[in-house]
Amino acid sequence: MEHTSLPILTTVVGSYPVPNWLRVASTRSHLRDATLVVVRTQELAGIDVVADGELYRYDLNHPETNGMIDYFVGQMSGIDTSLSRLDELEFHTQMGMAYRAEPAGVVNGPIGPGTLNLPKASQPLLELARHRTKFTLTSPYMLSKVLLDRHYGDLRYLCLAIAGVLAEQVAGLETDVVQVDEANLTGHPEDGAWVAEAINIVLDAVKGIPAVHLCFGNYGGQTIQRGHYDQLVAFMNHLHADHVVLEMARRDPLELEYLKGLGTHVGIGLGVIDIKDNQVETPEQVAERIQRAAQVLGAERLRYVHPDCGFWMLPRSVADAKMRAMVAGRDLWLGRT
Repeated sequence: MEHTSLPILTTVVGSYPVPNWLRVASTRSHLRDATLVVVRTQELAGIDVVADGELYRYDLNHPETNGMIDYFVGQMSGIDTSLSRLDELEFHTQMGMAYRAEPAGVVNGPIGPGTLNLPKASQPLLELARHRTKFTLTSPYMLSKVLLDRHYGDLRYLCLAIAGVLAEQVAGLETDVVQVDEANLTGHPEDGAWVAEAINIVLDAVKGIPAVHLCFGNYGGQTIQRGHYDQLVAFMNHLHADHVVLEMARRDPLELEYLKGLGTHVGIGLGVIDIKDNQVETPEQVAERIQRAAQVLGAERLRYVHPDCGFWMLPRSVADAKMRAMVAGRDLWLGRT
């Protein structure tokens, strides 16, 4: 995808509130209908680069993380998702995973793709969208952190193995943007150097525009990870990404100063919509957030505006209103009203 003449494009981070009928009947036809609704709603709101709401991985049995973990590890070979009490007790000893009660799976052998088929999963989006498209997948680091490893014996090796599987998958994706989502490293920046190595394996396989989303987590409107962007600049500078998709609306505006250290080879996607709050922003608020970032970082560094994270925990009416406000705010800042 070529960047358009618009200096800043609007996009979404990925997820969208699951339509009620899909919760009642998760059939293939209902899923396609829901995907059409999600895609068309974004297009009607004026979003430039649309996603499928991450409905491709929707699972009624795993609504707590919108499928971002279980969809992947549940299909990869080498991972057993049948857990014993001893598995859970051992997982509790792993550092930095206090927010999870149990592992997503146990690694008992070499990890392979199994039944995972991301190119097939992306087809409904490609068939239904009229606008540019974005496909999202979970980072190999975040996936490795939720597993109990009894095979590789080293978190880095486990992460690299998962990265290799994901790279093979994204090589077949035809969407305009492929976005890798990472919401755990923000609390563990000490791993940044080798995590960048693993994520780059995935990014280098992308045919279109490679992107990385970083946020500090969102569950029930709560931030999961503690930290600041100054601890992540070196990591971001090592990424082979066209741009980073950053949570900023909920963050202290002073953190924009930290991003001055971001190399000019990495474009910035700016979070201008707070997804942890049901209050809908005004276009003026959105325009002010863009202007503040432009003053600190330079308008030429800003490539996208988007919500801080996915919309999946918000009511649909709120998510839709926030998207419209984001587009109107971008247009207001561009002087296109």
